[in-house]
Formats: sequence, structure tokens, C-alpha cells
Amino acid sequence: MECGLFECPMAWRAWLPPGARGLERKEELALEAWDLMALTPSGLLQLEKGILRCRILLLPGGTPLELAALADAEYLITYGLSSRDSLTLSSLEAPMLCVQRTLPRPDNSIVEPQELPLDSLPAPAEELLPLLGLYLLQMPLTGRPFL
Repeated sequence: MECGLFECPMAWRAWLPPGARGLERKEELALEAWDLMALTPSGLLQLEKGILRCRILLLPGGTPLELAALADAEYLITYGLSSRDSLTLSSLEAPMLCVQRTLPRPDNSIVEPQELPLDSLPAPAEELLPLLGLYLLQMPLTGRPFL
């Protein structure tokens, strides 16, 4: 399975799920037809028409439709702190990852709406949402999927 995080901060590289690649240059996006790709907000701003093909795209909530349409993606999943985002946090004090709707996974299984407690994260949970989304959608659903 091809999985990546575009504009992955260097500090996050050690926390990427097994097999996930941190990408720095937009030209790297065009090298594969990705099963799962997550864009950080800065990565979204570098997106160009026809450069990204993927099955599942995890992108910041509030992304204008014209920006989202630049990617050739079968499924768009938004993350953020809005109640409209598919992946959000239900609490910031005791971070709880909230899956708001059924989400597809690259292995053709699904993640049902639920809340998942987040223990001892290396940075604020709201900053790590794209990384947490990669874990949720890529790692086995049995056992603890997070950092």
C-alpha cells in the first residue's frame, strides 16, 4: 500500500506509520497512484492540477472545492476542529479523536463513527490531526493505532 504525508514536518518523520512516506517536493506526489495521502495545510497550498492521484485523500477542513478538485481522489476526508470535518477532536483538554462519519480505508474496510482517547502525544492533538488520520486509516484496527 502506498501511503504518504505531503509537507510532512521533519519532527513528524519519526512518528509516521510503518510504510508511510514523508514527502517534501510536489514532484514526489506525481510518482505514484497513492492508496492514501494526507496533506498538511501547507501541502494543500502547493497542490496543482493533475499532480496527485490517490484513492483516499485526507485534507484540511474548510478546503475550498476548487482546491480539492485539483486532486484526482476517489474519497475526500477532511480533518480539523469543525463539526463538519470527518475527523476532529471532541475534547482538547483530554484529547479524544472523533470519527464523525464512516470512513473508507485503503484495505476496503471501514472505520465506524467513534471516539478514541489519545494518550501522551508528542505535540498538541490539533496539530497532529493529519498524522493521526494516517494512523487511523492505515494501521490495523485491532489494538492501539496511535503513536
